[in-house]
Amino acid sequence: MRTIRHDAAPASPTALQWLRYALGGRLPRDLSAWVLSDTTRPGWVRRHLARSLVQLSPLVALCLFVPVPLVYRLTAALGGVLVGLMYSMAFIVETTEHRVAKAGYPAGTAARIREERAERRRDARVEARFPYRVGGAGSFD
Repeated sequence: MRTIRHDAAPASPTALQWLRYALGGRLPRDLSAWVLSDTTRPGWVRRHLARSLVQLSPLVALCLFVPVPLVYRLTAALGGVLVGLMYSMAFIVETTEHRVAKAGYPAGTAARIREERAERRRDARVEARFPYRVGGAGSFD
């Protein structure tokens, strides 16, 4: 089981490594911390959608170069992208967990980290809204 170091900034992949990662490939073991960070820090959904668009780009290119009228090509490309993004969003948690597992972390690690972060944000909002309850002191009266 891998340990998580929160004090060090993870190394980033090169452009070619990122492209391979976006298409479903593995990254080297020294980038495992980056994969975990990529799938858990704020904006992870946006980054997931960017990877999905990279995966759909060959389909769009294929649709745009078929020898039919332009309106049909554009409609096919747009329809393919929309259906692809719909499926991508339907399986977003499973896909990110699979990426984290391929990086060497136990299944469920990314979801647990995102939930812990969301819980800390919820607690901070409650404490900001009800300052007399800081640290759990006070009553609900």
